[in-house]
Amino acid sequence: MSTKLLDKINQEQLRKEGVPAFNVGDAVRVHVKIKEGDKERVQVFAGSVIARDGRGATETFTVRRISYGEGIERVFPVHSPSLARIEIERAGRVRRAKLYYLRKLTGKASKIEEEAVAAPAAKAAPASA
Repeated sequence: MSTKLLDKINQEQLRKEGVPAFNVGDAVRVHVKIKEGDKERVQVFAGSVIARDGRGATETFTVRRISYGEGIERVFPVHSPSLARIEIERAGRVRRAKLYYLRKLTGKASKIEEEAVAAPAAKAAPASA
């Protein structure tokens, strides 16, 4: 009985429009709603996803970027109403679930390899004699 109730509450907290499928290592642009007084604006935070944690309504992801030579990390709840949208700029190819090792790296060493997009196989043209 209580698990059904908890599941119902959890479902109500999820985003209605869905979440784009992104993974650790992807470069994303997160559009965050910021309220200043009575006005609301959207600010973009762009960087690499270095971690995803949790599941359901409590799922979060961590985005890291370098700003003026300093590493900045922000943790965003996936289903937060303060997120306007999440754009995937580039899919990264990684072999780890958490990329905390990027904190120690700088410059080109911290670059994540881009995942190769599978191109459709070219059909072989029949040989004419």
